[in-house]
Amino acid sequence: MTDPVILVDSYAQIHRVYHAVPGTFSSKGRPTNTIFGMANFLLKMAKDYPSEEGAFVFDKGRPAKRVELAPDYKANRPPMPEDLKSQLPAVRELIGLFGWNTIQHEGYEADDLLASIAEALKEKEFLIVSGDKDICQRISGRVNMLVPGFTGGFSRRGIAEVTEKFGVPPEKIADYLALVGDSADNIPGVPGIGAKTAASLLQQFASGEDIFRNLDKVEKPALRKKLEGSEERFKLNMELVKLDLVPPEGISWNADMLKRKTPDWDGIRKFCEDYGLHSIAKQLPEEDLFSTPSVPSEEKKEENMSQPTLF
Repeated sequence: MTDPVILVDSYAQIHRVYHAVPGTFSSKGRPTNTIFGMANFLLKMAKDYPSEEGAFVFDKGRPAKRVELAPDYKANRPPMPEDLKSQLPAVRELIGLFGWNTIQHEGYEADDLLASIAEALKEKEFLIVSGDKDICQRISGRVNMLVPGFTGGFSRRGIAEVTEKFGVPPEKIADYLALVGDSADNIPGVPGIGAKTAASLLQQFASGEDIFRNLDKVEKPALRKKLEGSEERFKLNMELVKLDLVPPEGISWNADMLKRKTPDWDGIRKFCEDYGLHSIAKQLPEEDLFSTPSVPSEEKKEENMSQPTLF
């Protein structure tokens, strides 16, 4: 079996390390906490997941389709902090030095690109590095998530884990999110419907649409009343939360776009010198030592998950 394709939800990971790593600065006074955190992450990925195919996928611009449907979509999010923004060019340079491709398209969110890539290349298995619940819609027998942990390492999220966490399988996650809403994306849910109620309804009915077609079968009068008159809200939410599986116009995803290069260790070493990443430099190999199978054994995975480090 070939190694899975590794796709990274770029800004989710970048924001994570920005908030997790205390403020650090180079000798020239430049902020380097995100650069250091991403260097640590990239080194771990090179050691533990050196698959031949993968990419870092970025959001770019406003998601035109969703903003047209709901102008206040994600309008509650604050602008990117200046100290983080100033580190992005270096982070992108470092991603390239580690041999990763980058993928982005104007007006597209990373989640949609991740989903459409996995949908297009049906012959491949995928590991998507992200903690975003929207990605759970696309989990299947060949698409799994690697969710970064709070205390280090990753946890694997497949069909069983999604079902256990949310109370519904991946194919009902969009309906679930449309019912409960998403405060992070400024999507109000159906009034009065929380996570447990949404899961319970979707265990009883085939889909959100099926719920609204059969309101007379909702046993609790108070719950039935909450649902009455909320069908349009639900339908709009479905348009907002459902991932777009159609590639950007003119794009046809293929394996060549995902081919990873061998890390440029000399370039990475020079980068570490420039930014004062001395602890990272000490871990770099003299040559490409990270060419072993990409997915760690069960024993190694358990060890990684228990390490008291960021990654």
